[in-house]
Amino acid sequence: MKNSNKILKRVYRLLELYKAGELGGEKMPEDENPNLPKQSPENYLYFTLPMALNYQRNSYALWEGANKTWMDTETRSVFSTKAVTGMSEGELKDKLTKYKVALQQNKQPVIWRTLCSTIERNFGGDIRLLFSESNYSVQKIKKYIEEHKADFPYLGGKKIMNYWLHVIEQRTDAFFSDRANINVAPDTHIIQASEKLGIITPDEKAKSNVQDIVADRWKQLLSGTEYCPIDIHTPMWLWSRGKFKVEL
Repeated sequence: MKNSNKILKRVYRLLELYKAGELGGEKMPEDENPNLPKQSPENYLYFTLPMALNYQRNSYALWEGANKTWMDTETRSVFSTKAVTGMSEGELKDKLTKYKVALQQNKQPVIWRTLCSTIERNFGGDIRLLFSESNYSVQKIKKYIEEHKADFPYLGGKKIMNYWLHVIEQRTDAFFSDRANINVAPDTHIIQASEKLGIITPDEKAKSNVQDIVADRWKQLLSGTEYCPIDIHTPMWLWSRGKFKVEL
């Protein structure tokens, strides 16, 4: 990668600005949550199920809807994998759309039910078992999900899976033994910020495999530093969302 030292200096500056609270957007989407005990199975499910619907939409609105859905005793049951597997199609759709957790009335309830069925069937309704049985290894967790991708719709995608593991690390009591394997989640903001930093070129940004390029470049750049790729995710996301108004 050309000018890697120069790019690293800018990355460190971006991290400094983030830690100083100068990138704005101090509230992240997942801050909308019912403050469940970090170690509880309910908390793990809360930060897992909505993640599978976190594509091509406003993340803040998704998590606001998820929090309202939990707080409403009439809709909270969608966070119970056992309850969901016994629900009718209409009931599940009504509960997921009440606060717009699901925007696509047919497709997204199916995604939610599939994921609930997987967790109920393979882990007794407790997603924590996936982590413990994988010895809290990111590499093993990713391998398991990739080998059972149909059972983890959207959650198994490159972008969402990395961000989900990042949120699990931040919002639960999970401690991953190899957190360096949580890569940046290359959504639109991360791709834009990567171009702005010089990690990728404008031509590469237009390529169909840009997500893979971005992920590989961040691994290369941060190798041997004190930071893991996922550590730069939130600063870049906020920087891009703020339209790069803060100069590095």
